[in-house]
Amino acid sequence: MSDLKRVLVLGTGPVSVQLAVLFKNRMNCRVGIAGRESVRSESFFAALRQSGDRIRADIQNEKHRPLEGECVVDHVFQGYDTVAGEWDTLILSVTTDAYIKVLRQIDCSILKQVKCIVLISPTFGSNSLIRQFMNGIHSVTEIISFSTYLGDTRWIHDNPSNNVITTGVKKKVYLGSTHGPSGHVMSLYRLYEQLGIELEVMPSPIEAETRNISLYVHPPLFMNDFSLNVLFGKTAVKKYVYKMFPEGPITQELIRDLLAGWKEMTKVIGKLNMQGVNLLKFMTEDNYPVRAESLSRQDMDHFVHLETIHQEYLLYIRYTSLLIDPFSEPDSEGRYFDFSAVPIRRIFVNREGCWDIPRMPKEDYYRIKIVQGIARYTGTNCPTIDKFIAVYERELEAAAQALQGEPLSDAFAVQSFEEDLKLICSDIGSRMRSQTTG
Repeated sequence: MSDLKRVLVLGTGPVSVQLAVLFKNRMNCRVGIAGRESVRSESFFAALRQSGDRIRADIQNEKHRPLEGECVVDHVFQGYDTVAGEWDTLILSVTTDAYIKVLRQIDCSILKQVKCIVLISPTFGSNSLIRQFMNGIHSVTEIISFSTYLGDTRWIHDNPSNNVITTGVKKKVYLGSTHGPSGHVMSLYRLYEQLGIELEVMPSPIEAETRNISLYVHPPLFMNDFSLNVLFGKTAVKKYVYKMFPEGPITQELIRDLLAGWKEMTKVIGKLNMQGVNLLKFMTEDNYPVRAESLSRQDMDHFVHLETIHQEYLLYIRYTSLLIDPFSEPDSEGRYFDFSAVPIRRIFVNREGCWDIPRMPKEDYYRIKIVQGIARYTGTNCPTIDKFIAVYERELEAAAQALQGEPLSDAFAVQSFEEDLKLICSDIGSRMRSQTTG
C-alpha cells in the first residue's frame, strides 16, 4: 500500500500533467491539479473543462511506454486560494522562485494537514526554504527533494492543453528527504523503478539538490556577453546554446569559467560538510554520454585530481564530442544528428502582453543568486559566480532601459531574493550548528 493517497499537483505546466497521469494510473492515487489564474493557464483549464477533466500523456520513444496514459483528474482548482479538501501530499511542480508565493495562497489549515511535500525540480536550498516556511506554521511535514524532473515533457501541440508528450527520460535521478528513509520515499522509489529510472536516495535533501546539472552549466552558458546579446536582441543571427564560437558561446574562456564556477560551488558544498560532484563524470554518466574514444573512463574517474589545464581540456572535449549525437545513426552522407543545435531564445511578449525572459536564464538567475547568498553566509569567496551575476544584471538593466515605457514582466527587475535567502540560511545555520554540537 502506498503512503501517497491524496495527491495535489501544484502547477499547470506539461510536467504537472505527466505527473498527474503517473500518480493516478501507476499509484492509484486520488489526484488534484491546482494552478494560478492567468492568461496562460486559462487555455489549460478550458481544455480540462472541455474534456471532462481528462488529461493525456503521450511518448515519443517506445521504450518510455510506462509514462504513457490518460486519466480523469479528481479535482481541479483554478486559483491556489480555491484549494479545498484534505491532501496528504503536495507536489510542487512550479518554478523554484514561486514556491513560497504558491504555498502562501493555500489556506493554512489545509497546509497543516499535509504529511509530505515533494519538490520535483528544486534548486540548491529549496528544501531548506520550504522546511522553514512550514516550521513557521508549526508543521513538521516531510519534505522531499528530487535532483531534477525525470525527463523532458512538453505540450503536444506547443500550446497549453490537456495533452502532453514526453520526449526524453533520464536514466538516473537523486532524491533526499527531511525524514530519511520513509514510506513516501519508498513509494516514489517503487514508482521510478516501474518507469525504468534509477533513483538514488541521498543522505539529505540538499545533497540531492546539488545533483542538478543546471547549477553548473547554465550560468556560464547563458550569463556571458555572447549569449545575452542574442537573448536581448542585439544579434540578429540565430545562435545555439551548445555550439562552439562563433555559432555558439563556447570558447576557452567559457570553459575556464565553467570549471571555476564548479570549483566554487564545490567549496560551498564542502562548507556544509557534504561531498561535491565529479563534474565530468556527472555530465557524462548522469546526463549525456559520449563515446569512450572521446573520453576515457580513467579521465572521468580521476577528473577532480587533475591539473586545471587538463580539466579544461577534458571539458572542451566533452562539448565538442556532443556537437552531434555520437550514438545516432549517420545518414547516407555520414552526417549525425545535430545534437547541439538548441537555439538561444530571445526575449518575447508573453500571454499577459508583457515583455518576458525565457525560462533559461530566468530560472537560472534565481538559482545562482541563491547560491551566491549561501556562499556569502558560509564565508566562501566566489568571484566567478559573482561575475556571472554582475554580467547578467548589467544586461538586464540595459534591456529594461531600452524597453522603457513598454510593459515588462518581473523578470526584468534586478532582485535580491532576500526573503527566501533569509529562510534558507536560517535552516542551513541550524543544520551546521547541530552538526557541530552533534
